[in-house]
Amino acid sequence: MPLYTHVNSPSSVFCKSSQTPSAVVLIRPHHFIANPETAADNSFQTMISGQDVNDESIAFQEVSGVIDVLKSHGVDVHVFEDESHHRPDSVFPNNWFSTHAGGHVAIYPMTAVNRRQERRIDIIDMLKQVYRVQEVVDYSAQEHDGRYLEGTGAMVLDHVERVAYVCQSRRSDPVLLERFCSRFNYEPVIFDASDAKGNAVYHTNVLMCIASDLVLVGAKMIRDDSQRAELLTRLKATGRRLIELSEKQISSFAGNMLEVQGGAGRLLLMSSAAYHSLTKKQIDLIQLSLPIVKVSIPTIEKAGGSIRCMLAGIHLSKRL
Repeated sequence: MPLYTHVNSPSSVFCKSSQTPSAVVLIRPHHFIANPETAADNSFQTMISGQDVNDESIAFQEVSGVIDVLKSHGVDVHVFEDESHHRPDSVFPNNWFSTHAGGHVAIYPMTAVNRRQERRIDIIDMLKQVYRVQEVVDYSAQEHDGRYLEGTGAMVLDHVERVAYVCQSRRSDPVLLERFCSRFNYEPVIFDASDAKGNAVYHTNVLMCIASDLVLVGAKMIRDDSQRAELLTRLKATGRRLIELSEKQISSFAGNMLEVQGGAGRLLLMSSAAYHSLTKKQIDLIQLSLPIVKVSIPTIEKAGGSIRCMLAGIHLSKRL
C-alpha cells in the first residue's frame, strides 16, 4: 500500500471562508496503540495498558471509514499511511503542523518524546508541491529547552478574528505562544480549564470548536468566574451562535469537532459519541448553520482524541 494517496472529489471547490479548511491531511495508522507517554496528563485517554489484540485492525478500519465518509461528501483529503510501530499518536497530525492563509506553515515542538517522530518531511513536501507555500516556520528545536506548543490541539484558532484561544497546560508554553502569535498575527487569549477532579484540560481543542457561524465550548470547565465571563464575552462579540457544552458532553468529545469544506458546502464533522451526547436543541441549533456529519471512531477515541485531532486542516491556496 502506498504511503500517500490523494483523494480529490471532482465536485470539491475552494473554500471561500478563511475559517474553513479547503482540504485536510489524515494519517491512517497500521499499528495503532494508545500512547503510554501521554497518559499522565490526558484524562480523556482511557486505553493505557492491556491493549486489545484487535485494536490495530479496528483502528485501521475506523480511519478507512472516515476517509470514505469524507470522500462521499466531496471533501478534499490527503491520506498518508503510517506503517511504523513507533508512532502511537500519528493518527493526530494536527498537533505537529498547521497551515495558514498566505502560504505559511508552522511545525511544532511536542511534549512526549515518542511523538516527535510524527513529523514527516513527505507531508511538508506534499504541501509545497500541491499548494502555494511561502515559508515554513519550525519551532521544534524548542523541545531542547523544554518548551512545547502542540499546534491546533493546544490552540483553537479563530482565523477570521485572528485570535488564538489557549487553555494553560504544559503542552502550551506561554513564551512560544507569544512567538507564534507575533509571527502569524493572532491575539492570544489564555485561560485555565479543568475537570471535576481538578485535572487541567490537556488540549484546548477538546474544550471548544470555532466554526464560521457558531462556537461550541465547555465554558463551565473554566472554573474562574472572571476568566469564564471574559471568554464568553469575546466569543459572543464575534457574532457567532454560541452553544455551551456540559462537562459530560466534553468527555464525549463534543468539543472536538471541525468544520470542513465539502463538495456542496460547509460541514461540521463530529464523532458518533459526540453526536449522541448532544441534546436535540443543540443539534437543531447546529443545523441552523450547517449540516452535521458523524463518524464512528470509538477505538481511536480511547487514545484521548477525536475527529478534530485526526484532521490537519489546509488553509493554503492550490498551485495552478
